[in-house]
Amino acid sequence: MFIGEGPGADEDATGRPFVGKAGQLLTKILSCANIDRNEVYIANIVKCRPPKNRIPYDEEAEMCINYLRKQVAIIKPKIIICLGATAAKYIIDRNIKITKDRGKWIEKGKFLMMATYHPSALLRDPSKKADAWKDFQSIKEKYDSV
Repeated sequence: MFIGEGPGADEDATGRPFVGKAGQLLTKILSCANIDRNEVYIANIVKCRPPKNRIPYDEEAEMCINYLRKQVAIIKPKIIICLGATAAKYIIDRNIKITKDRGKWIEKGKFLMMATYHPSALLRDPSKKADAWKDFQSIKEKYDSV
């Protein structure tokens, strides 16, 4: 299961997660890592695009988190990947630092979790792609072993 921050304009328009440029990059990364996008479930912390595409406020995330918990309960993933700092903050640890903590596996309850860069961050700063690629290689390794 992959969890992002929230829908962007393309996602808001279609009602589907990760279909814009960031989603296309995610699909490409998954394909290069030999992970079929159709075999993963993708969700977001918030279900509606915040005004001006800003980072969701705590109150907005708190309002949506129970819905996300129900999605997790239905899907029953063994691995949860947080795409970006916002997802990692609400799923892994409020004090997580994406640049310092990305790529580290954490066991929380029944889940193996990792934070990595959000694909939109990779579009803004291509120098992060090498680290993200290492993360996705590690994700594929875990995926194959569970």
